[in-house]
Amino acid sequence: MNKFKVGTAVVCAATACAVAALMVRRRSLDNNKYKRALDILGELEDKCSTPVHKLRQVADALVVEMNAGLASESGSKLKMIISYVDNLPTGDEEGVFYALDLGGTNFRVLRVKLGGKERRVVNQEFEEVSIPPKLMSGTTEELFDYIASELASFVAKEGENISPPAGQQRELGFTFSFPVKQISIASGTLIKWTKGFSISGTVGKDVSVALNEAMERKGLNMCVSAMVNDTVGALAGGRYWDENVMAAVILGTGTNACYVEHADAIPKWKGPLPKSGNMVINVEWGNFWSSHLPMTEYDAAFDAESLNPGEQIFEKLISGMYLGEIVRRILLRIAEEAALFGDCIPSKLAIPFQLSTPHISIMHSDTSSDLQVVGRILKDILGIPNSSLKTRRIVVETCRIIAERGARLAGAGIVGILKKIGRDVTENAGEKKTVVAMDGGLYEHYALFRQYLQNAVTELLGSKVSERVIIEHSRDGS
Repeated sequence: MNKFKVGTAVVCAATACAVAALMVRRRSLDNNKYKRALDILGELEDKCSTPVHKLRQVADALVVEMNAGLASESGSKLKMIISYVDNLPTGDEEGVFYALDLGGTNFRVLRVKLGGKERRVVNQEFEEVSIPPKLMSGTTEELFDYIASELASFVAKEGENISPPAGQQRELGFTFSFPVKQISIASGTLIKWTKGFSISGTVGKDVSVALNEAMERKGLNMCVSAMVNDTVGALAGGRYWDENVMAAVILGTGTNACYVEHADAIPKWKGPLPKSGNMVINVEWGNFWSSHLPMTEYDAAFDAESLNPGEQIFEKLISGMYLGEIVRRILLRIAEEAALFGDCIPSKLAIPFQLSTPHISIMHSDTSSDLQVVGRILKDILGIPNSSLKTRRIVVETCRIIAERGARLAGAGIVGILKKIGRDVTENAGEKKTVVAMDGGLYEHYALFRQYLQNAVTELLGSKVSERVIIEHSRDGS
């Protein structure tokens, strides 16, 4: 009996030792995996860092490219498109106006009544319409027929007091948010599709003509009287309320910027200079590239697999369409190399664009002690039912690094434009206030992104100049 007890005790002790050893080994493995996750995160932060000296290099490189783009049509990756807008709103405008805003996966149709400086916007109505995904890669006729049909339905709801006199055609302001070579104030040919569109037969064609023909097919008595980029629209909308608005930036699904340039500073301009002496330039800064941009292997891989490799690099680093996808790719690598979400890689994490920028914003902004909002997003969007606090913190930090890089690069871009027009130093700025009108969902809804951008601008300009530079959300420019 004593021998049996002794034997049992020995077996139990051996089992306990084995279990303890297994636990120690597992803990050691877990620690090694966590360390690997932190190492990947550390490497990422180093490669994405945006100290002030690097941001200055980016801003200076942007100015160089802007000057090259103003000098000739093929001198730069920046198109620096002449908008033919040489006069901006003053607030005195009166009447009923229609507008179509095509800028991404949705478009808006608007009807607005302006009452001059005293009454400003008397009434405004609009409808937002989603574009079916199949039309984003269909034909020109299919897309514009769909738009014209929705526009006709909207116009049909106008009251009798708004309808134009018999025989008079309604005029439409067309905000078209894709790269266009402007031919006149009311026409322009498409340079290329962006933002996930790949419609055949449109590149090189006049998009105003395509819309006018579609409206005619739908029996709509309306024609395009002005066509502008959405960024120019944001600038015009900002200037309507504030004469100090000198530039506009869109930070949404895609990104772009425009600004008011001295007409005599545009070498490629042909013909007499406009009487105002000014011209709005559509920068198309999404296509900006410089060796100073802090790119990572995740950016390079994504670019290589994209619909437009080697193009729109700046946009792929800072705009809403891509931030979530870059974060997903990083998390996938950490999951593969450091078992971030357990031994099995969540299948949804391997799906491109499964994680969107709104998801990134929500997780990044989670202030709960246990990051429960992050846990819910991981569960609902990526199918990860259980995640530790350590894991959630790594996810939040990944979101921060990518968002901060994008926002600070956008801030450097803004400073580049201010430098181009001489509003970046105290002597030139004087007592003038310079307003940059901002628009787009990324800027409007992602508060931390917005703060990172503002911080970068302040750091680059210094406190004295930045007091005279106002970055504010634009009133609707459509």
